[in-house]
Amino acid sequence: MKNTFLIILSLFLVTSCQKEIDLDLADQSGKIVIEGNVTNQAGPYIVRITKSVEFTQQNQYPAVIGAQVILSDNTGQTETLQYVGDGRYMTSAFVGASGRTYTLKIQAEGQQYIAQSTMPEAVDFEGLEQDSFKFGDKTSYTLLPIFTDPAVLGNRYLFSFTINDLGKKYIDVFSDNLNNGLPNQRPIMLPNDDNDGADHEVVVGDTIHVEMQSIDNNVFTFYSALLNLSNGSGVTPANPPSNISNGALGYFSAHTVKNLSYTIQ
Repeated sequence: MKNTFLIILSLFLVTSCQKEIDLDLADQSGKIVIEGNVTNQAGPYIVRITKSVEFTQQNQYPAVIGAQVILSDNTGQTETLQYVGDGRYMTSAFVGASGRTYTLKIQAEGQQYIAQSTMPEAVDFEGLEQDSFKFGDKTSYTLLPIFTDPAVLGNRYLFSFTINDLGKKYIDVFSDNLNNGLPNQRPIMLPNDDNDGADHEVVVGDTIHVEMQSIDNNVFTFYSALLNLSNGSGVTPANPPSNISNGALGYFSAHTVKNLSYTIQ
C-alpha cells in the first residue's frame, strides 16, 4: 500500500522543483514524526510531535499529546517543554548558543526517542547579489548569498526563502566540499513558471526573504536526502536518514540563523 510522508509539509517546498515532497513508503503511517529546532536567536523553541498518515489524509497529521519532552545541552542547561497545542511543545527559558551540543529526549506513547545536534559557529551573511538570464522572451533570476566559508572543512548550510510574504517556503542546502575557505559562488535559483509545479514566477518588484542557517552534518544529510527523494533521484521506499533514535521520522536541528531580504530589480 502506498503511504505518503510529507515531512515538513506546512513549512517547506523544494527550490529545484517547487512541489510537495511525496515519498512512496512501505506502511509508514502511524509512525512518530518529530520536528525540533534550537537556534542562536532568542526562544522560545518548538518541538512538534505528530504521526505520519496515509496519502489519502494529506495535511491531517494527528498531534501527539502527553509526551515528556526534555531539552538539554552540554553546559548543564535543561528544561522540560510545555505542551501548547497542535503537537507543539515549547521552551520558556532555554537559551541556544553556537558551539554547544544539544540533546532532545522524548518519552511518547511508551517509547523513548533521543537526538543530538551541535550548533555550528555563525558565518556572516553579508548580502545578496542578483543575476538574471533569458530563455527566449522569459527572464529568470538568481540570488547569490554573499558569505565566506571558514577555512576548516566541513561547514554546511541551509538556505530557505519566501516570496512577498506569501507563506510558501523553498529550501536548498550547500556544503563547502568544493569551495572550502572561499567566498560563496553558488546562487539560489528563484522559481518561474518553467519549474515543475511552481505557482509563482519571480518578477521585478518581488521581495525575496532569505534565511541562512549554519547546520551540522547530520541535518545536512537529512535535508540532502529529502531534496533528492522529492526530485525523484532517491530509491523508494525510503525515508530521509533521521538523527532521531528508535525509528522516529523527522529531524532535530541546532543551527544559527541570519535573515536578509532583497527586492528584484
